[in-house]
Amino acid sequence: MTVALVEQGILSQHLIDPEICIRCNTCEATCPVGAITHDDRNYVVRAEQCNGCMDCISPCPTGAIDNWRKVPLARAYPIAEQLVWDSLPDELPASALARAESPADRAEGEDLSQAQAVIAAAATRGADSAQTAADGEVFRSASWGATVPPWSAAHPYTNLHGPRSPATATVVGNLNCTEAGFDSETHHIVLDFGGQPFPVLEGQSIAIIPPGTDAQGRPHVARQYSVASARNGERPGYNNLALTVKRVTQDHQGRAVRGVASNYLCDTRVGDPVQVIGPFGHSFLMPNHPQSHIVMICTGTGSAPMRAMTEWRRRLRKSGRFEGGRLMLFFGARTPQELPYFGPLQSLPRDFIDNNLAFSRVPGQPRRYVQDLLRERAADLAALLRDDNAHFFVCGLKSMEEGVVLALRDVAQQSGMDWEQVGARLKREGRLHLETY
Repeated sequence: MTVALVEQGILSQHLIDPEICIRCNTCEATCPVGAITHDDRNYVVRAEQCNGCMDCISPCPTGAIDNWRKVPLARAYPIAEQLVWDSLPDELPASALARAESPADRAEGEDLSQAQAVIAAAATRGADSAQTAADGEVFRSASWGATVPPWSAAHPYTNLHGPRSPATATVVGNLNCTEAGFDSETHHIVLDFGGQPFPVLEGQSIAIIPPGTDAQGRPHVARQYSVASARNGERPGYNNLALTVKRVTQDHQGRAVRGVASNYLCDTRVGDPVQVIGPFGHSFLMPNHPQSHIVMICTGTGSAPMRAMTEWRRRLRKSGRFEGGRLMLFFGARTPQELPYFGPLQSLPRDFIDNNLAFSRVPGQPRRYVQDLLRERAADLAALLRDDNAHFFVCGLKSMEEGVVLALRDVAQQSGMDWEQVGARLKREGRLHLETY
């Protein structure tokens, strides 16, 4: 099977719908052959590189990835064109597709056999990539992430509001939840939906549409944020939710930028209206079984879904509906001052949550990362890897994903387990979830 299907000179081209894509990076992180790329606006698919493995389809929280257009092979939509789309092109009429079979069209564009060879080569590269990973020469961490929810997770509602019909929420709280300065501050923002239903579960996300237009005069695209509150609201019984938003002032290379959505949200005031789409997410969900063990591994604002899970379990414990499932947190930041919710974390009872904190930029101390903490707690984690009730959630920057999954692999192997079997079972049973960006 190949997504880039060639049939009588017609290409069924795989495209991503820019109207409903929330730029969560799941598709690019999942693609085993590097066929998906992006700029600061759109995610797009390289037709000549897509091998049709379909790995990117099920993890997409919105369905934006599941789109196709039939085009003459010689006139496939190039990356440069896809990057400026605000919506998908219409389907070409049958007459335009019929002309693709004419000798004149073939002479005008690429040679058909060469184009087919390019696509076949892409499929071969995909197979080679999978074999390389199986041989252990390349470790593709994203391949171990589950695309199904835990068996006991509650049923999620998704895509209730799209870009054309967003929900309007009101800011009812905006608090800096770090001790860091402006360049590293993170805000805890509470949004109230009034009488409009907007159900969310721990692990789901929403997207915010910033007001205004970009440099080209086009409306800003939505940005995704994980929900940081429990299913019954940031304030129990109220129709609200919380977000954890870091003010973006520089890119991954350290260059000065101003994140459109993050700065907009961090600067909102109580009473301001906010346009919301979603909710999204059908697999990165908290297990409901009260004896489930939950291992939460995160960095920075990846703490948002972990806070939601922790708070829901805290409320269950308070109400007497908690039966002793273990809760472990591995949380990384550059310094304690940049760690969101550092103060509240210290006040949680030790018999409720097992906190493990790593800091990589504390003066006079060696750099420590979450994967270092995982190896230090190898005995506990090995026992959990053997436990059918244990669930592992990873959320944070993409750069931490590989180190975390490698650490879990090492823990398994050093305790005599076969990672290929353990990892495959965790994925199949919805017990290892990766949400990195």
